Amino acid sequence: MFVLGIDPGVSRCGYACIQTTPSGPHARAIGVLRTSPADQLPQRLAELQRELRALFDEFTPDAMAIERVLFQSNARTAMSVGQASGLAMAEAAARSIPVAQYSPNEAKLAVAGHGGADKVQMQEMVRTLLRLDVVPKPADAADAAGLALCHLAHLGLRRSIDAANRRGPRPRGAGVGAR
Repeated sequence: MFVLGIDPGVSRCGYACIQTTPSGPHARAIGVLRTSPADQLPQRLAELQRELRALFDEFTPDAMAIERVLFQSNARTAMSVGQASGLAMAEAAARSIPVAQYSPNEAKLAVAGHGGADKVQMQEMVRTLLRLDVVPKPADAADAAGLALCHLAHLGLRRSIDAANRRGPRPRGAGVGAR
């Protein structure tokens, strides 16, 4: 499985291309797409769209995990995050790539084991899980890696549940503590 994690933003859009391997998740690429604040918004969005297309062309992911746009106190920031998110989701949909959206707390819970983990804890867990020498920087890149790792964790759980459902229900009295 090859997952593209996206932490959307117009100024800085974090990305992480994470692949599953027999020895665990492996980062093929982690970084940030940037647009110039000096440019007008339409030009910035067009540049971001070109960069996202290039990512999809280069890495051809099996799935995309993206941060769900939640309420933010700064409406301007929320709008730009929503615009960048829309570009990424549209690009994935145009290529028939499944998209999963996760809240920041869902990603923190899956990666750090605590939905209230701070940035430093998340960055360190991303570094540890991907066996990196250094924490990915800036934070947008580490956040994107966290989203991809969250998706891989959810896939593993989903596969376990599906396998259990295929085996069928356990016989009555076969649960924990049964005699």
